Amino acid sequence: MAESSGPAAPETRSLFLRLPSALRVPMAALGFIANTLVHGPVLIVAALVKLLPVPALQHWLERRLPGIAESWIAMNSAMIDGFTRTRFLVEGLESLRPGGHYLVLANHRSWVDIPVLQKIFNRRIPLLRFFLKRQLIWVPVLGLCWWALDFPFMQRATKSQLARRPELAGRDLAATRRACEKFRHLPVSIMNFVEGTRFTPAKHASQGSTYRHLLRPKAGGAAFVLGAMGDALDGVLDVTVHYDRAQPSLADLFADRIRTVRVRVVERPIPEGFVGADYEGDRDYRRRFQAWLNQMWIEKDLCLQGWETEASR
Repeated sequence: MAESSGPAAPETRSLFLRLPSALRVPMAALGFIANTLVHGPVLIVAALVKLLPVPALQHWLERRLPGIAESWIAMNSAMIDGFTRTRFLVEGLESLRPGGHYLVLANHRSWVDIPVLQKIFNRRIPLLRFFLKRQLIWVPVLGLCWWALDFPFMQRATKSQLARRPELAGRDLAATRRACEKFRHLPVSIMNFVEGTRFTPAKHASQGSTYRHLLRPKAGGAAFVLGAMGDALDGVLDVTVHYDRAQPSLADLFADRIRTVRVRVVERPIPEGFVGADYEGDRDYRRRFQAWLNQMWIEKDLCLQGWETEASR
C-alpha cells in the first residue's frame, strides 16, 4: 500500500495546525476561493479563445486546458496537506498512465470524495470529468470552468415531464453520446458515481440495499459510456473510498477531524462483448452488465467491511 502525503513542509503544517479550527476552516475556505479566482478566469478566457474557428488553435487549447485545471487541483491538494494531518492510504496507482483513457467507477460517501479523488489521481491519469446536472452551470466561476473543460451537463427529466413529453427520454443519452465522441480523441478519465447519490443510512434503508456499506449501483450511465467508447478506453478503474468518520464534510476535513482516508484502485479490463453494445435494446447485454457491476459492488462491500473491522480493533 502506498501512502500519499502532501508536499507541505512539517513546519508549515505545524504553523497552520496551531490555529484553532474556528479560524483554520475559514482560512482554508478563503484559500480555495482565491485559488479558484486565480485559475478560473484563465480557464474561461482560454475556452472562449477555443471558440474561434481555427482548428489548429482549438486542438492546441484542448490539450492545454486540462493542465490549468491540474495546477488548480495541485494547489487545492497542497492546502489539504498544509491544513490537516489527514493520512491518505492509497493502493493501486502503480500502473496508471496520465495519457490513458479510463472509466472511473467509485462509491460515493461525501462531498469530500471529489477533492480526495482529484488529489490522488492528479497528473497520474487524465483530468477527471464528471457528468453534471445542467443547473450547476450557474454556479459562480466554477460553472464556467466546468463548461470550459468540456464537462458534460445533463438535464434529468422527471416522470411527470416524461409523461407529457416522451421525447425527453433520449435527451441525456444524446448528451452522453456527444461527450463520448469528443472524448474519444483526447486522454480522458470519465468519472461516474454509479450509486447516483451520497450514501446515508436513511437512503440505504429506503432502498433495501443488499450491501452493508453501499447503495445499489445504477448501471445505465456507465453501460452507455462503455457501449459508446469502450474501444477507446484502456480499462475501468474500480475505486473504493473509506473514511474514519461515517459521513465527513469539508468542514470536518479542514477542522482536522478526518484522520485517515483509505482508497483502493483496481484496474479492470472491459469484458468481452461490452464494446458497442446497446444497453437499452439488448436484454442479454443489460443482464450481463448488471451482473458484472453487482459483482464489483459485492467485492467493494467486502473491502469496506474489512477496513471497518480493522479500524474497530
